[in-house]
Amino acid sequence: MPREPLTYAQAGVDVEAGDRAVSLMRSAVEATHGPRVLGGIGGFAGLWRLAGDSGRAGVSADPVLAAASDGVGTKLLVAQALDRHDTVGIDLVAMVVDDVVVPGAEPLFVLDYLAVGRVDPDRVAAIVAGVAEGCRRARCALLGGETAEHPDAMDPDAYDLAGFALGVVDRDRLLGPDRVAAGDVLLGLAASGLHSNGFSLARRVLARAGIGYERDLPDLGAPVGETLLTPTRIYAPALVDLLATGIEVHALCHITGGGLPGNLPRCLPPGLTARVDRGSWEPPTIFKVLADLGPVTDEELARATNLGVGMVTVLPPAEADRAAAFLSDREVPSWVMGEVLER
Repeated sequence: MPREPLTYAQAGVDVEAGDRAVSLMRSAVEATHGPRVLGGIGGFAGLWRLAGDSGRAGVSADPVLAAASDGVGTKLLVAQALDRHDTVGIDLVAMVVDDVVVPGAEPLFVLDYLAVGRVDPDRVAAIVAGVAEGCRRARCALLGGETAEHPDAMDPDAYDLAGFALGVVDRDRLLGPDRVAAGDVLLGLAASGLHSNGFSLARRVLARAGIGYERDLPDLGAPVGETLLTPTRIYAPALVDLLATGIEVHALCHITGGGLPGNLPRCLPPGLTARVDRGSWEPPTIFKVLADLGPVTDEELARATNLGVGMVTVLPPAEADRAAAFLSDREVPSWVMGEVLER
């Protein structure tokens, strides 16, 4: 008998509950905001204006700090199952610096937080070496961090990894929905795989199908666990360089939790919507494998994963070819995947 399609909620992630939690915390968070906080809760990065610091040597006329924090999620369970810990640090850096770059900021440094059930020096060193490698790719510093040992609260071999990034941008160069106009195009930037979202669904799909992480799947050409642990592509340095060329960019959108449907609206102003041509790209094979094995509907997969699009650049049509060529030179494949329209 055909199996019922698997949903993200059945895998243990309730997106609607997360949205309700944000709504309930909003007033408490915004009560702490003063005049230096730009924007409100819900942005990819929080923005804090360095008012009063203008005119100092080496400081822009009106600098704005952009900050973001995140974790790696249940991708860590795949790493722990395979006893491979050298790449999840790259994922962590990608998650935070690519939120920081969304308003146009250049990431400056990262701080990491590693909680472990028991300190295994070799494993801790491997994890932090991955964070350092991510910072090298992102062209920012690993400024410091914390390793906390939590006996009884965590299994001895378990760990969780989170981090924080800080960047800076001139206020007059801030990107965002206010710059987006009808007729702009969406330039999709290719993902390297699932990145660090949708893993609760992916793990449940594989468990229900009885497929272990060491299993070779012909369509993937590699063990499924190795494919899942493909490090997240880091877009920040290429995008910082793109913005420095003078190519006109109106907004950036990091495709993380919630996928394209949950994130694209965050970079659009009221009155505008986006039309995405799903036939303009072919998602990496892992997405089809998960959809077929689950089964997982196309709509549910789009809400839980990035579908092969890790970042979207919103810009005028006349700039699309130049931007795509620039990104290609930096080994970031991109393509026009849609447009901005009036509602």
